[in-house]
Amino acid sequence: MYKIISKKKLTSTITQFEILVPLIAEKAKPGQFVVIRIDEKGERIPLTIVDKSNRGTITIVVLEAGKTTKQMNSLNAGDFLLNCVGPLGNPTEIKQYGTVVCIGGGVGIACVYPVVKAMKNIGNEVISIIGAKTKELLIFEKEIEEISDKLYISTDDGSKGYHGFVSNILKNLINEGKHIDLIFAVGPVPMMKVIADITRPHTIKTIVS
Repeated sequence: MYKIISKKKLTSTITQFEILVPLIAEKAKPGQFVVIRIDEKGERIPLTIVDKSNRGTITIVVLEAGKTTKQMNSLNAGDFLLNCVGPLGNPTEIKQYGTVVCIGGGVGIACVYPVVKAMKNIGNEVISIIGAKTKELLIFEKEIEEISDKLYISTDDGSKGYHGFVSNILKNLINEGKHIDLIFAVGPVPMMKVIADITRPHTIKTIVS
């Protein structure tokens, strides 16, 4: 059994949990995930490891999109998960690239956060671009701003930051002649396809997840 240490509502449908899993916290790297199961009848769902602490906890973010995620988001601090397996998946390659642009769309912003943190910690210049449909759906804005050299924000409805898409901000940076060594992007499939299409003619190394 794995104890939920804290719970925080980020938006009406996105919840952040801190879970006590010392062995996973010790080994977890940016880009990896865990698979959780709430109870014996529950399905297994993969969730990105957003952060970890020296207290033996990991942070995950859950978007309410179906029965299991709705059940997960109804849990509270002090409740337990039956299973939490990980860390799983290949970690993101963190090294000295130079200038790295990290792009997150929607709940993908949470997945980008650990990469922004790790890239900055080893000395890269990190430009972050985050976007959501409205300002109410933006998450990790303060956390990412604190560890980025520059943060750009976009909203589909123009309620905060640039009125438009994260891909438009990236295109503007490229057109302005900003030197970029690596682009790392996480978000909806259409967003990632547009980013790949934008970067392909410029031969900029691009990782979409």
